[in-house]
Amino acid sequence: MPDPTRSTIETRFPRLEEEFAAICDCGGRLAGTASAAAAVELLVRLGEAATGVTARREVVPYAGWRGRGARIVLARGEAIACHPLVRTVATPAEGIEAEVVDLGRGTPEEFDAHASEIAERIVLVRHELMFNAGTIHRRVKYERALAAGAVGFLIAGPLEGSLVAGSSGRSGEAGIPAVGISPETADRLSPSADGFPSVRLVVETDEAPAEAQNLFFDIPGQEDGWVILSAHIDGHDLAESAMDNASGLAVALSVAAEIARSGERPRHGLRLAFFNVEEWALLGSKSHVETLSHSEREQIALDVNIDSVGFSRRLTALTSGFAGLEPFLLKRAEECGVPLRLFRPLQTNSDHANFAAAGIPAFRLVAGFGEPASAGRLILTAGDTRDTVDAGSLRDAARLTLAIVTGALAADLGERTAWRGS
Repeated sequence: MPDPTRSTIETRFPRLEEEFAAICDCGGRLAGTASAAAAVELLVRLGEAATGVTARREVVPYAGWRGRGARIVLARGEAIACHPLVRTVATPAEGIEAEVVDLGRGTPEEFDAHASEIAERIVLVRHELMFNAGTIHRRVKYERALAAGAVGFLIAGPLEGSLVAGSSGRSGEAGIPAVGISPETADRLSPSADGFPSVRLVVETDEAPAEAQNLFFDIPGQEDGWVILSAHIDGHDLAESAMDNASGLAVALSVAAEIARSGERPRHGLRLAFFNVEEWALLGSKSHVETLSHSEREQIALDVNIDSVGFSRRLTALTSGFAGLEPFLLKRAEECGVPLRLFRPLQTNSDHANFAAAGIPAFRLVAGFGEPASAGRLILTAGDTRDTVDAGSLRDAARLTLAIVTGALAADLGERTAWRGS
């Protein structure tokens, strides 16, 4: 197996930056678009080259959706750009007219304080740094607005001059129109002495059953167990989805290539897994985990999920409540010389969450956790481009991932039992 602690590291990960750029070249990779389809075929080629094994494709049926357009029309007739959130419902062709109530960040306390003002109005909230202990997810705010009788949902992004993307959070057929707006637009929708501003919201969409593909590349081990190295394929269409998650895909490819080219057969097998429709409520990994039998789940030692790295050298493992996993992670980090922080409470913000929910030890490696000034604040905006990712930070993430995966592939039964907490 490769030694992740050796000092001469310049020969490792020779294709990391090149493959990262190639993934970015596909575009934002929104599920159901030509960009996403091109990325799947690219990753088949790159994954097979990295591992030396043929890709296994797993079909994921999902409720397909396409945003055809959206706009906000102010009282005097001025049209302002907005971005339909994934799976939002459409408005009638003429749109909906309603007043806008600004709930600031959109905390539970703010919803409670304005409870009598929400029904029959359009709710406005703010997008938050996703990588933070106290983050309130957009989906929570959307569901709260829906339950309170709002007729529309606006979320303002953090980047001046840019709209914000993301999933609407709609889980069934019912819902309210939901769009992302710029911070400047949010400023124009503040209440005045005359009351709440009135707007017309128009959202056009298409919906039809669709299919996506998960990709797997299995390198067998000496025993039946598996270590999964995962990253998600899909993204959003405002930019290149470079941080989220071309970075994770590139790191996973390079780590798998290092392990494959060592020529050694580890104790456990390595399964390189690229999940799709992650941005649609983690659907690809959810579908996959649900198909696993009890014995198949028991054979998985660990899911190492790489999602959004390379834009900060401060890496954090979101350990999903698996306290017994943490000493192993810290040891591997110390051995390879890449600092690692830990956050234990389960965050359901990437594919690791579906493995954790099934009782499988899993963590997400993420950069910029708790760093509001990091480039991570630009994820889901027009700012998620390749220039936000630093080669040195990307290589740090690859070094740490290689150290962790190499150790996990050699783990004995005692270590695996400790990870599970049983």
